[in-house]
Amino acid sequence: MDPAAIGVRIASGVVTPLIKKLFVRPGPGAGLVAEPVRIDALVSFRGERRDLAEQDVRRLVTALVRQAVRTGERPLPHDEEEAVGHALTRTLLALGTLTLTDVEAVSLGHEELAARLHRAGGDPTRDLSADATHLYHRLLDTACLHVLNFFTQRSAFVARTLVEQSRRQAELIAKVDELIARDPLPGARDVAFEQRYLAYIAKKHGKLTIFGIDLADSPGKWPLDAAYLSLTATAHGRHLGDVRVDDDWLQVFEARLDPTPRPADEALATHDRVLLRGEAGSGKTTLIQWLAVCAARPDLGENAARMGYLHDRVPFVLPLRTLTRHGERLPAPKDFLTAVGSPLAGTQPDGWEARVLTDARALVLVDGIDEVPDAERARTRAWLADLIEAYPGNRWLVTSRPSAVREDWLTDEDFTELTLAPMSGADVTAFIRRWHTAAATGAPDEDQALRAYEAQLLEAVRTKPDLGLLATNPLMCGLVCALHRDRRGFLPLGRKDLYTAALSMLLIRRDRERHMAVPELREEPQLQLLQRLAYWLIRNGRTAMDRTRAVTIIGDALPAVPELAALGDAEAVYTHFLHRSGLLREPGPGTVEFVHRTFQDFLGARAAVEEGDFGVLAGHAADDQWEDVIRMAVAQARPRERAELLGDLLARGDSYAADSPARTRAHLLAAACLEHAAELAPAVRGEVERRTAELIPPRTPDSARALGAVGPMVLDLLPSLADLNDDEARNAAIAATHIHSDAAIPLLTRYADDPRDGVRRQLMWGWSRFDCRSYADGVISKLDDGRTNFTLTTDEQVEELLRLGLHPKLLDVRRSVSPEAVSPLLVACEPTYLVLSCSLTRLSPAARHALRHLKTLGLSIDGLADVPPGLSLPGVTELMLYPAGRDAELGDVEWVPACFPHLQRMHVPTSWADQARALPPHLTLFSY
Repeated sequence: MDPAAIGVRIASGVVTPLIKKLFVRPGPGAGLVAEPVRIDALVSFRGERRDLAEQDVRRLVTALVRQAVRTGERPLPHDEEEAVGHALTRTLLALGTLTLTDVEAVSLGHEELAARLHRAGGDPTRDLSADATHLYHRLLDTACLHVLNFFTQRSAFVARTLVEQSRRQAELIAKVDELIARDPLPGARDVAFEQRYLAYIAKKHGKLTIFGIDLADSPGKWPLDAAYLSLTATAHGRHLGDVRVDDDWLQVFEARLDPTPRPADEALATHDRVLLRGEAGSGKTTLIQWLAVCAARPDLGENAARMGYLHDRVPFVLPLRTLTRHGERLPAPKDFLTAVGSPLAGTQPDGWEARVLTDARALVLVDGIDEVPDAERARTRAWLADLIEAYPGNRWLVTSRPSAVREDWLTDEDFTELTLAPMSGADVTAFIRRWHTAAATGAPDEDQALRAYEAQLLEAVRTKPDLGLLATNPLMCGLVCALHRDRRGFLPLGRKDLYTAALSMLLIRRDRERHMAVPELREEPQLQLLQRLAYWLIRNGRTAMDRTRAVTIIGDALPAVPELAALGDAEAVYTHFLHRSGLLREPGPGTVEFVHRTFQDFLGARAAVEEGDFGVLAGHAADDQWEDVIRMAVAQARPRERAELLGDLLARGDSYAADSPARTRAHLLAAACLEHAAELAPAVRGEVERRTAELIPPRTPDSARALGAVGPMVLDLLPSLADLNDDEARNAAIAATHIHSDAAIPLLTRYADDPRDGVRRQLMWGWSRFDCRSYADGVISKLDDGRTNFTLTTDEQVEELLRLGLHPKLLDVRRSVSPEAVSPLLVACEPTYLVLSCSLTRLSPAARHALRHLKTLGLSIDGLADVPPGLSLPGVTELMLYPAGRDAELGDVEWVPACFPHLQRMHVPTSWADQARALPPHLTLFSY
């Protein structure tokens, strides 16, 4: 048979991942099944534990249709494409009704299987045009060809008489692939390049540098899918206040969405545009790598369920530090690959990037707004706005340090703002274990010692508060692991001492451990030159410079640092730093930067202190790019210099109007610097604390969060709530719950005696930021008053609730809580108000029975598949439905009055409102 006559011109690398999703994964075993397996037992959209719903199958088929049209098939109107998708979905769903075995199906061949499916689906092509029917049949043939190939590859496929058919099946698919490669249609050129591009992205970003791993014989990089630690992010619920129906509805809706951590890598599943804020080293760039790799790989393994929403997305990773390093114009789509130095630049078909964006298939990952000079950020925002307006429908993630841009910076472009949360205790434990696994060398004695260090460090992080405060993000946690190993179990306790020790480790001990034949150099001369490079970057608002400029700066400084003459001229010294220090890297030809912004800031601060540039530092108090520089300058200054710098900071703040944000920022920055001031004149410390006290109680939620970020020193300044009005009391609670230290728990325990709902809700939402059991004993145990909505985000929280014998009637249970933990919780509490993010079908029968007292129910659903047949909850009078994913559909609503016979009010997304209007007219409908 001529391969050209078979199906659509889509390579098997595109079709196979889609088809495989239609079938369950083979279970464990040796493949010794004696009998063939019926097809209806293999499909993934039947049975009690379905992996796919009908909507999921429709999405897979839609992707197949889209690929076919893109590879050069006869074009169809958009509504005809949808009709083909519906028809093919209906046909493929008939796989679950066939009584054939997999062996019998292969015996039939793909054409006869396609015919039987077509008949079983009831001839869904009756209303299709001739062109649409033609595409339908070609797609069905192609799908059946790959379905049969899937059957022949299953471990349980043991029919020896079908070996020849299996071989022919594989040959046929290989010939089709070869034909496509030899004679591509115009659209296939895009697909062929995309496959090369996605493979390149998966390889380029599929490795993660783990700080300190390369000290000895361990690899410097680790596979991303093994090393990646799932990050969490929070959103400020107050952004959603405009979706209220009345005051009560506002409280309910905010309680559902206000800041409890959620997986950051799932943010784009429910929001097309996200501005993600995070401190230096918090994992923003690692998250971008992860998203790019998930979009680029066709098979995500165990992450397929979570990250499948990125299927068929083409990632563009755009680090702004690279795009703006020489002050160039920000690139148009056709220049994306060239701007980031991709080796594939120039090989893509003309206009490919624009076609990807026009088809709304792009995943645009813009990293590092904070690394753009402040004067250029307006231009960057305009560039983003123009791209979004020209190419709607794509997904956009923009990252920044928290204070780099104002809170509503991208609001006009409909961006949702999220903030990366500090690592929890469980995150730190997981990171330490993975770091030590990656550092293993294979030598039994060394690895045994490494495991001993791991156990020692885990205990130290748990029992030493100062150390726990340092290990709050991946960079700092990696530093702690590396230094703990390097120092044989002994660690510095302060941030300044930690950086100092890390620099010493990199500049001196790293080459000694690796037995490098380099001249013996003292640490101080090397720091002198490196800090000049860092200070030039900071003064010029850059994070990267030309290599020639770096060599010039080193050359100008060399006469004053004769010890480095042993290395040679300025070019040789630069090369030494680049290849031996572990602090510099070249992200592209002719460009150099520090491996992490944190080291640049620390070394730049050292240079500023030595230069006595305290006025310069204070003059940049309102510039977010200088915030860490100023903190580290206070840490490295001598007592008299420290007093001078803090005095200048206070004076700078005083120079602004009393209600100016710049005044607040300068004074809060001075307060934050106190934790780095080991010795300071009492009068200066008193002045800083007096200015801070003027900001207490905080007037707004934003100022409350900023106050909490100052750290534990604020605990002594926060007042009792008794004399505060409702807003002031809630803001004080916000500030206290944003102090990332368990030292805040005693104060929060006292706050839990306050009866006001706003305070108590905030204390409930703050649980995830502290040690789970300690917070439960001190705070949560006081909140079960019948009014406070209990928002639960982990199984551990559920366990603590049950341990304390609390049975709250108002529950908001997030997706991160397992169904196994939800069921006993519902049985114990028998709630009257419930927001639930897991499917009702996954609850135990006893848990469903416990819902008989419900009056208000919120469900995060993906259509009728999430509601058990025959379920009846006559007590529910108010129903809130939220989409489980971006593409979730409400579907047929006939189940609503059957399940909730006394329903009075219903809240649905605006996109579901038309379907919901088919409900009985007595029902009051609200859309949001």
